[in-house]
Amino acid sequence: MPHNPDLAILAVCLSGACLGFVLHNRNPASVFMGDTGSLALGGSIAAIGILSQNLWGLFIISGIFLIESLSVIAQVSYYKATKGADGKGKRLLKMAPIHHHLELSGWSETQIVGTFYLINTLLVIFACFS
Repeated sequence: MPHNPDLAILAVCLSGACLGFVLHNRNPASVFMGDTGSLALGGSIAAIGILSQNLWGLFIISGIFLIESLSVIAQVSYYKATKGADGKGKRLLKMAPIHHHLELSGWSETQIVGTFYLINTLLVIFACFS
């Protein structure tokens, strides 16, 4: 929790906005956030982590984001490394990022979201006690 009251208010407002978005946009989704919203949220979360001098906690809490990013980096790198003379390479995953791979492997969207919520909740609990 940030020690600066203004930073705490920003964190609570962002949390409330995200909670409102999730509650309003429950399954089936009717509104998609897109890059503009997700990049703004990511930047805000990073700013809060930096200004509160809690980068280790931010790193732990951002575990799902890290895995999603690494899955894209791994897919592109593996594809380029295995590219043959015909210009086509092999794929490491069925599709990147990892949530699309899970979807193509037979997981429903609800299972993926629920699993990611559970993993992120565990990461938050771990970050709070470390």
